Amino acid sequence: MKPRVAVLISGGGSNMVKLLESMDGDHPAEPVLVLANSAGAGGLAKARALGVQSDFVDHKPYGKDREAFEDALIAKLDAVQADVICLAGFMRVLTSHFIDRYDGRMLNIHPSLLPKYKGLHTHARAIEAGDNEAGCTVHEVTAKLDDGPILAQARVPILETDSPETLAARVLIEEHRIYPQALRQFIHKL
Repeated sequence: MKPRVAVLISGGGSNMVKLLESMDGDHPAEPVLVLANSAGAGGLAKARALGVQSDFVDHKPYGKDREAFEDALIAKLDAVQADVICLAGFMRVLTSHFIDRYDGRMLNIHPSLLPKYKGLHTHARAIEAGDNEAGCTVHEVTAKLDDGPILAQARVPILETDSPETLAARVLIEEHRIYPQALRQFIHKL
């Protein structure tokens, strides 16, 4: 039986779409759920259009009770027997309560060359620092933010004319390329 992959999103889900499209007939895993933290996440409709079950747990009613929100996520993931969790633009910081449950089975795509620029505003920070290159990283998720073992990276030159938006657009092309590759390699090692 193929490992079952769930993808967590918060927005339009472009990385999620690339992951789902990559899980075709010869892929060693199968997508079973796209889960968002908002009913308005644009990626939910895209997942349904690709024939993948989609659902959401709105984080807002939980306020500061992150563990209760995570328990609701876990219930949805358990219902589909998810083996591997891929974070793809999921804009909620998860606690060790959630992360420990999926230890060694959760991946994330981050728009910087980790360990540089953990957290938000990575492209602006790279430009402001005068870096020559930026990029993206696929890593295993651990309890420390953007800190797990690195599985893949791609580099993009920073141009003199770059804004955070133009740099982000070029980095996103690389994200779409390396995340599906990294997932496939990760599944083979399970």
